[in-house]
Amino acid sequence: MSKSLEEIRLETEERINRAESTESLDEIRVSVLGKKGSLTEIMKTMKNLPPEERPKFGQQMNLVRAHIEEKMGNRLKDIQAKVLAEKMKRETLDVTMPGRKMIRGHKHPNQIALEDLERVFIGMGYEVVEGPEVEFDRYNFELLNIPANHPAKDEQDTFYITKDILLRTQTSSVQARIMEKGELPIKIISPGRVFRADEVDATHSPSFHQVEGLVVGKNVTMADLKGTLDQFATNFFGPGTKTKLRPHHFPFTEPSAEVDVTCFKCGGKGCGVCKGSGWIEILGCGMVHPRVLEMCGIDPEIYSGFAFGIGLERVTLLKYEIDDMRLLYENDVRFLQQFR
Repeated sequence: MSKSLEEIRLETEERINRAESTESLDEIRVSVLGKKGSLTEIMKTMKNLPPEERPKFGQQMNLVRAHIEEKMGNRLKDIQAKVLAEKMKRETLDVTMPGRKMIRGHKHPNQIALEDLERVFIGMGYEVVEGPEVEFDRYNFELLNIPANHPAKDEQDTFYITKDILLRTQTSSVQARIMEKGELPIKIISPGRVFRADEVDATHSPSFHQVEGLVVGKNVTMADLKGTLDQFATNFFGPGTKTKLRPHHFPFTEPSAEVDVTCFKCGGKGCGVCKGSGWIEILGCGMVHPRVLEMCGIDPEIYSGFAFGIGLERVTLLKYEIDDMRLLYENDVRFLQQFR
C-alpha cells in the first residue's frame, strides 16, 4: 500500500506541474482527493490491514494528502499570477490617447416648464399632489358635475376600460379626491398625464399633461383667482405680462372663464405668434360650482373656492415658441439639444 501511495504522489505531482488552468487543477483535485478519487479509494482498503499497521498507514496517507494539497496550492498561485500578468498586458493604458467625451443628458422642455410652473405656485403656498391615471368615472365625471348624458363622456373622447373605469381625461379628478377628504382649507396643484381620443396633429395628442389648481376656503372670491393668475403669468412668462378673463362654460365651475395673456413675443402689440391680436389663450378657470362642493361633502354656504387647469404642453409651446407639439415627443436630438 505504501508503494501505491508513493505512485499516486509522483503521478499527481507530474499532473499538477503540467496543469495550465484552474479548471485542470480542479479536475486533478476531484480525481485524486474527491469522494471517488484514487487516494480516497486506497483509504477505504485500510480496514483490511492488521490493526497494528493501520496507524502507520494512516500517517502516510495524511502526509501524501497534505503534500498534494500544498503542491496544488502553489501551482494555483502560479497560474493566477500568470493570468493576471497576461490581463495587465492586454489592458495597458496609453495615457497619451485623448479622452472620450461623455455626452450628458438633460431635462426635457416639458419637465423644465413643469418645474418652473411648480416653483411659482409653491412660492405662493401651494402643495403639489398627484392622483391615479386609471380613474373611476365617479371622480373623473360624476363628482365634477358631469352627468351620464354629458357629451364629455362620449366614448369618442374617452378611453374606457370598463363601464366605470377609464383613463382620466383631466387632472380635475384629483380635485374631487382632495375635496372628498374634507381637510380644509385646500390649496393645491396637481400635475399629471391625461388621455383623450384625439388625432395626433400639431396641437393635439391622445396623451398629454395638465396641471390642475384648486383653492377652497372661507371667503375665496373671483378676485383671488384673478390675482393668482396675474402672479403666475408674470413669474412664468415674464414681468409686464397681463391677463384677461373671457366668459366661458365648464360644468364644474360657475362662473367660468378662459384666460388670455399678453403675447410675450410682441408685448401685446400684435405679431405672428398671437395672430395679430396681442393675446394668447393659456388656460381655463372659474369658481368651484356649489354643486361640486356639495357632492364632495363641503358646505357651499360656508366655503367657496376656485380652480384652474393649465395644459402643460400648451404653455411649453408658448414659452419656448415651438409651433408643433409633436416635436416634444419625437425624440429628435437636434430639437432636444436646444434645451441643454
